Amino acid sequence: MEALFFNVDTGFLEGVLRGYKSGILSQSHYANLTQCETLEDFRTQLSATDYGNFLANEPLPLSTSTIADKATQVLVNQFNYLRSNAVEPLSKFLDYITYAYMIDNVVLLITGTLHERDTHELLERCHPLGVFDSMPALCVATNVEELYQSVLVETPLAPYFRGCLSPHDLDDLNIEIVRNTVYKAYLEDFYQYCATLGSPTSDVMHSILSFEADRRAINITINSFNTELTKEQRARLFPSIGRLFPAGNNMLARADDIDQVRAACDMVLEYRSFLDSSLSGQSDDSLGVAAQLEDKFFRAEIHLNKLSFLQQFHYGVFYGYVKLKEQEIRNLIWIAECIAQDAKDRMHDFIPIF
Repeated sequence: MEALFFNVDTGFLEGVLRGYKSGILSQSHYANLTQCETLEDFRTQLSATDYGNFLANEPLPLSTSTIADKATQVLVNQFNYLRSNAVEPLSKFLDYITYAYMIDNVVLLITGTLHERDTHELLERCHPLGVFDSMPALCVATNVEELYQSVLVETPLAPYFRGCLSPHDLDDLNIEIVRNTVYKAYLEDFYQYCATLGSPTSDVMHSILSFEADRRAINITINSFNTELTKEQRARLFPSIGRLFPAGNNMLARADDIDQVRAACDMVLEYRSFLDSSLSGQSDDSLGVAAQLEDKFFRAEIHLNKLSFLQQFHYGVFYGYVKLKEQEIRNLIWIAECIAQDAKDRMHDFIPIF
């Protein structure tokens, strides 16, 4: 019965999505791309994939930013097609996916306003999936107080910002605290919403969102070393979900170095490899450690999102596809940059999906 009712409203779109997923680049595609000598060759190789002639009308010489924008637009077009044909509860689920991009876009506009930059120019840098109807209203704001009122009134993110934002918070020192506080509220809300959708959607999404919450807690901890952020402030930024919550989060809140972060991660078997012994004693170089961790986090994220496709009749595949496609775009940008900079020795340092 569950499968029957799911297919009535969502079966067609799930079929479309799985068709999109079959077009994700394979190892053989990447092998061809890494043999390219120029970005023109790169474009020719991509034309033989599901990307088709998406770069056909772009003038030479190609730039990596153009490739990134056009590849992102392919994903956005696919997502918008799914969203325009979705009905509740899938339509609301897809809205939740866009909220993460909205947060980044709003924070970008806030930062631009703080620095008195032209926010209309910043609109061009906003992620297309995070664009919403009232976003131009934010650009009318000429100071922080006006922007604060616009964020609380004009955006779908108002419930997340309302509890953690005031005009006095909006300065360079606190903007990252605001970003992480809002993202914490978003993750917790998305987690609760997925619980209302029942199994298997809740099972799949809780696993994915728990990992995202733990990743943020670990990154916040490492990035806060040797900064003015207090341990109490750090603890308030941790989402109250995830496999590290609550004991692991408490250990992270008190951590003073990488070894203590590793001790917290040891509580979860899958996380033990994230911080191996080679990173011990490197708390003086927290940025270097965070960079090394990023690849491991991306690989774990890819694995979880691929697992979502092993089940049917759930909405998690829509989230999983967006994240897999994002990784594919990162891979394309990496390879294109290596070609443009003639860094052939680093060309294979991307993270394949299949």
